[in-house]
Amino acid sequence: MKVEVVPPDPAWQEEFQKESKQLALAMGENIVAIHHIGSTAIPGIYAKPVIDFLIEVKSITQIDARNGEMAAIGYEAMGEFGLSGRRYFRKHRSSEIRTHNVHTYEVGSPEISRHLAFRDYMIAHPDVAQQYSELKRQLAKQHPWDIESYMDGKDEFVKSVEKKALIWQAMA
Repeated sequence: MKVEVVPPDPAWQEEFQKESKQLALAMGENIVAIHHIGSTAIPGIYAKPVIDFLIEVKSITQIDARNGEMAAIGYEAMGEFGLSGRRYFRKHRSSEIRTHNVHTYEVGSPEISRHLAFRDYMIAHPDVAQQYSELKRQLAKQHPWDIESYMDGKDEFVKSVEKKALIWQAMA
């Protein structure tokens, strides 16, 4: 899969809003909140053109019973996909182009705070967001066909910002 990082696009927010409605119908009454996360949720930065959703639910185990509804709107159920307590879904336009990721956690999961703190910190600190944007652009050029190397290249920066973001969030 090609690693593509593109300029910011206002359509990302519109797509988040539109798809959120479909996700709410598919997942039903179990949903507590749907959040836009990932780089497409941070204004003014380059991103892979994939919309990331973080969905808080009352019961994570009830999500497995909704795999059929998620499949009906184009999502592939991936189970925990390496992260205990998560249910992960992905949607593709074609075998080579992913368009959406859905990360589902039960209310109270520390993963929710971590993701939201990172997003909110980046929005509040546009200079840091631009550093991240530039890093992603460089990594995409260096590793155009190697998503693992691209992700590894971001890891240190993300973990560093995440630590600051969690402290910043706690002080807010």
